Amino acid sequence: MIRGLYNAASGMIAQERRHDTVTQNIANINTNGYKQVNSVQRTFPEMLISMIGGNAQNPNRQVGRMSTGVFAEESISMHLQGALRETGKTTDLALVTSLELLNPATGENYPFDASGKYVNENGDVVYRPEGFFTVQNANGDVLYTRDGSFRVSPEGNLITSGGYQVLDNNNNPIVLTGPVSNLKVNEQGQIVDADGNVDATIGISVVQQPHQLIREGEGVFRLRDQNGSEVRWLAAEDNAVIRQGYIEASNVDPAQAMVDLMAALRAYETNQKVVQFYDKSLEKAVNEIGRV
Repeated sequence: MIRGLYNAASGMIAQERRHDTVTQNIANINTNGYKQVNSVQRTFPEMLISMIGGNAQNPNRQVGRMSTGVFAEESISMHLQGALRETGKTTDLALVTSLELLNPATGENYPFDASGKYVNENGDVVYRPEGFFTVQNANGDVLYTRDGSFRVSPEGNLITSGGYQVLDNNNNPIVLTGPVSNLKVNEQGQIVDADGNVDATIGISVVQQPHQLIREGEGVFRLRDQNGSEVRWLAAEDNAVIRQGYIEASNVDPAQAMVDLMAALRAYETNQKVVQFYDKSLEKAVNEIGRV
């Protein structure tokens, strides 16, 4: 009975965390470049149950396996392409990517699904590489973002809406010299002046393991392991372009988010009723059966 109480309580905690994840997505529906977060749940390790007192040949007869509850294992960001919204501002840039990754076993590109994930026959998961604008904080740390709603500081620095410095493909801060109204950025991310000369190239980093990125807030990510994660600059053959005058919107699906929110609420209420049932059963066992 106590074990069932623990199982129901762990289910309530898992659904509470799932609810928090969905509400976070809903709150960021209008956040530029926001990537939806999905909560992954799993059961605790199963236990093998045996019955003591069998026959002489099999004194501990196996009954079967039993799960001991569920927990929210992790939250995974879904790096799907968000819809583009036209703004007309010269400093607004949207990154459109559909990168590929070669499978060394077959010599062909991985057939990623719509979520940017591939699972082989052994259950191994491979994620599609993703491109990000490369930015820098006040401490000099390199971060990554998909929010291209940039602006120009009084000193001419190209910065994000959160104040992070935008870097070029040499990890140098981008400083604009001409008027913002004359800013021209082609699809390759090159900043071109009136004479057609390339002043700088916006630094687009390709993260090989985007699911390992950690959110820093204000639409930026950092690497979990600065030394172990593979990051490279965008290559000419990569399927990626920059759209000037556009912003990438959030990739949250409002309808699916509401469905997930209601499902988490119903599951929480169900586990709550189970807890109440066990509580009443324990109360009866202590107060009534104990008298007999």
